[in-house]
Amino acid sequence: MPDLGWSDGLCLSVYHHQRPFQDWEKGFTGKLQASLEFPSNSADHQEPPECAYGCWLSLMSLLKWLGLVFLNMPSSPLWWLWSAQIFLVFTHHPQVEFLCLLAGVCPCRVTAMVLKVFFPSCCSSADSGILIGRWISEQNSVVILAVVHFPFIPVQVKQYLGEVQRVTKVSVSVLGSWSNSKQEKEESLSEFLEDLGTIFCHEPWIQISKEGDSKFWSCSILQKHSKNPQEEEIILVYYDQRKVMLSHLHPPLDTAGQRAEDASKLSAIFGTVARSQVLFMTDRYNEGPIKLTHWQSDGVEASIIVELLKQASVPACMLLTFLLSLLSGICRSRVLKFWPLSFLWSKLSTCEQLGHRLQHLQVISSSKKAQNQNQLMRKANIFVSLLIDVVLGILLMSWLYRKNRIGHLADTLVPVADHVAEELQDLLQWLMGAPAGLKMNRALDQVLGRFFLYHIHLWISYIHLLSPFIEMILWYVGLSACLGLTVALCILSDIIALLTFHIYCFYVYGARLYCLKIYGLSSLWRLFRGKKWNVLRQRVDSCSYDLDQLFIGTLLFTILLFLLPTTALYYLVFTLLRLLVVIVQGLIHLLVDLIDSLPLYSLILRLCRSYRLAAGVKFRVLEQQDGKPLRLLMQINPLSYRGVVQTYRLPTYSCYPRDSWASLCKKLFLGELIYPWKHKGDKQN
Repeated sequence: MPDLGWSDGLCLSVYHHQRPFQDWEKGFTGKLQASLEFPSNSADHQEPPECAYGCWLSLMSLLKWLGLVFLNMPSSPLWWLWSAQIFLVFTHHPQVEFLCLLAGVCPCRVTAMVLKVFFPSCCSSADSGILIGRWISEQNSVVILAVVHFPFIPVQVKQYLGEVQRVTKVSVSVLGSWSNSKQEKEESLSEFLEDLGTIFCHEPWIQISKEGDSKFWSCSILQKHSKNPQEEEIILVYYDQRKVMLSHLHPPLDTAGQRAEDASKLSAIFGTVARSQVLFMTDRYNEGPIKLTHWQSDGVEASIIVELLKQASVPACMLLTFLLSLLSGICRSRVLKFWPLSFLWSKLSTCEQLGHRLQHLQVISSSKKAQNQNQLMRKANIFVSLLIDVVLGILLMSWLYRKNRIGHLADTLVPVADHVAEELQDLLQWLMGAPAGLKMNRALDQVLGRFFLYHIHLWISYIHLLSPFIEMILWYVGLSACLGLTVALCILSDIIALLTFHIYCFYVYGARLYCLKIYGLSSLWRLFRGKKWNVLRQRVDSCSYDLDQLFIGTLLFTILLFLLPTTALYYLVFTLLRLLVVIVQGLIHLLVDLIDSLPLYSLILRLCRSYRLAAGVKFRVLEQQDGKPLRLLMQINPLSYRGVVQTYRLPTYSCYPRDSWASLCKKLFLGELIYPWKHKGDKQN
């Protein structure tokens, strides 16, 4: 069903049975994207003459061309409303007049205002009484909230509405009368309902009457105290009070211009119903002097399970708050601020994830009440994310400890490490020869190759030294999965980092050598051009060198230039190996960030109860009858899944640096180290 702005008109989704206005549909599909439906059983329906069609289409073509050239008006729905008014000059067709009244724009031959009455569908079967709600003068709209049944005492009704206004801060008042004549209409009742307008004194006074089981109601407006009463057309809009009450209207992402104004007008309707929750707490079983009909009149909607969980959550939150305060005190102690522990806490992703989840637990267990809907949704999203994370972690832990999978994993780990070490040894032997037929500096090649082979030998000895304890270490590490799947994934990332520590060392050695040679060559190249780097001003300045300096510079430049290919080859190989490890760790952390940031509660709410997350409304034209008000059905347009994620996405700690591709390539070319963690003072591109 299409969507329309509030001020542009009402969103229509209708179908017609008679000959369609084909040219009309071509115009409306530009922005409205709606077709028109008109009642086919109307006795007064007459087709406009063909000559009127021709005159109207010719004039519209001319005006449309002028609008495209000067004002670009055909993109606005008002263009088609004005064209409908011009069409009335030729035909006075009732269907075109019907469309103009829908949008709040009166046709040329009608000088009436349009009054929109929002009536709750749950009150359509209510007994006769008075209508209470809110009058929104800026929009010329009436929002009906409930029906007060007979008998009642007007003074008690005014006192009750005064208490409701004091609590809800909503200007609730008596707006009119409601007559539900299931049998023949009584004249005494109608006269009594008219006299109520003098007691409650509201302008305008609305009278709505329903006769029997008829779907078409009679609506009239009384303006006794107005000096110049105007004739007003009424649009009766039915809405589901329960859905509007429980929904949360989201402003458009594009808050500029007309859409922001439309959203503010819609929020007035939704806010009126949402803030009147106190009014809906009384049902028909209440022994008070006032009987109301609203969406909870048959009984206040509640769940026994939810109430029991609320009662049980109070002591649980108190205990959790105490434990978290104790744990936070330990984490903030000075013991963890010493150098080795502080370094490990800031560099291990497991510690970062535990700190992130600790903040989530503090938010959940906080006794401070949520101030608005966004804070409430944030708490719910954090709670559901934490709950699902722990459940997945427990499932992983149960899978690991079943069928002795921990032992099998420990038995596989050492052979895999040996195989990786053997492959690295073969790679170094290949580099120490003539890799791909390249002529390397043999002396430097042998020094670097033996240096890295010695480190691999140390690494194999280290792995075999730990092999008797690996199964026990994995057994205790597997217990940490009960803290959540994200914690287990972070532990896996740290284990990969520890097992590939020798590759990281190779990368650091190669990068440092390559970086020194690159900066040495660039400095000596400036010497040849008579330039030097000014450290104080951070720029290149001119400088004069003597002959000895130029000779030594030329000699060093030649040595570094001929040694560069050997160093660059080792740097390239170990950089590729390091990037492979970083990619694996990056994929793991992407999964962790996805679990941490995904608003699972909001997505489940969007899937099961889409009306709770409203992006706007849409209107459907109901069956019409001559002489009766226009009847519309307001339906909630839910927020898209993309909008849900963008609105309620949870922040993550993001311990990994986020460099642009240009910055990453620059670092790789210059030999700067790519750390798997952030540093203080780093500029993110």
